[in-house]
Amino acid sequence: MSQSGVPQTAPHVAASPAAGVQPGISVVVPTYNRRQSLQRLLQALATQTLPPDSFEAVVVDDGSTDGTPDLLRRLAISLPYRLRVFQQGHGGPAQARNLGVERAQRRLIVFLDDDVVPAPDLLAAHVAAHAVERDAVVIGPMSPPRDVPRPAWIRWEEEQLEKQYKAMMAGQWACTARQFYTGNASLPREWFLQSGGFDVGFKRAEDVELAYRLADRGARFVFDPRASVLHYAARTFDAWCRTPYQYGRYDVVMERDKGQETLQWATHEFHFRHPLSRRLIRLCVGQWLLLTGTVVALRGLAAFTDRVGARRATSAALSAIFSLRYWQGVCDELGGPQPLWHLIAAAKG
Repeated sequence: MSQSGVPQTAPHVAASPAAGVQPGISVVVPTYNRRQSLQRLLQALATQTLPPDSFEAVVVDDGSTDGTPDLLRRLAISLPYRLRVFQQGHGGPAQARNLGVERAQRRLIVFLDDDVVPAPDLLAAHVAAHAVERDAVVIGPMSPPRDVPRPAWIRWEEEQLEKQYKAMMAGQWACTARQFYTGNASLPREWFLQSGGFDVGFKRAEDVELAYRLADRGARFVFDPRASVLHYAARTFDAWCRTPYQYGRYDVVMERDKGQETLQWATHEFHFRHPLSRRLIRLCVGQWLLLTGTVVALRGLAAFTDRVGARRATSAALSAIFSLRYWQGVCDELGGPQPLWHLIAAAKG
């Protein structure tokens, strides 16, 4: 760590001594140019049912240019809990969270994104879950807000998360490393440091990559619906489209370079998709012009069906876009369609 507080370029954070670390919670929040939503989050933390002296908020400003530093200086004076602020050059959320955990002074780390609003009992719920499961990594739901309109692709993303939450609550799915979303999750600080922190080479899926390493160390992943936040997601369609493509590439990287079974899981799951979805993927992936045209057509279909209230058709069109972009990412990282089809065929056998 440099004297200026800007992390160096090592991929992981080194374990630091436990001296000076106290009981309680450090809420670690990376932020970048989200001044208004950050203010909403920090003010909501002031309404927690836990006493203000039982937790601190550690905000790492990732090089914001929208007045965030001035806001944080003012809030540090007025908030009832301790707010600690650190600055770094624009290095991304993985690097910012590493710095936040390194500087945290409490034993339990709660990760929150800067676009969420916690329920008043959020921190109490995380504490209660860890009291039951000492080796737990606790994941709480990020629920959609009802007071603001959201575009169709954001609502689709929310629907997919809610399906996972319902399945885990019903016992149909086990909570695993793949559900470790750092918008709302907690773990002991010691576990994070011993696992090496986030790999800053990952600009997407860095949370899942870390979760696999935590699982290798014996961590149990626990979904607790009581630890709830509202998630005010905001991204353009193009930004939303980049996400599955990056996930596809990083799933290959995690399996190829780190021995994690991300791609095995994806290729196995491929064979349980709808036959039309599988045919569309085989037709378009690896054919950039065809894939691009298909995505444009599907986006138009989603916009039309959303306007007329045909929500199931909208969801199907957006699911197809997400799948196409994901498998194109896998294809590109593997070096072409032939290695992809070979892996998918092998997974069926």
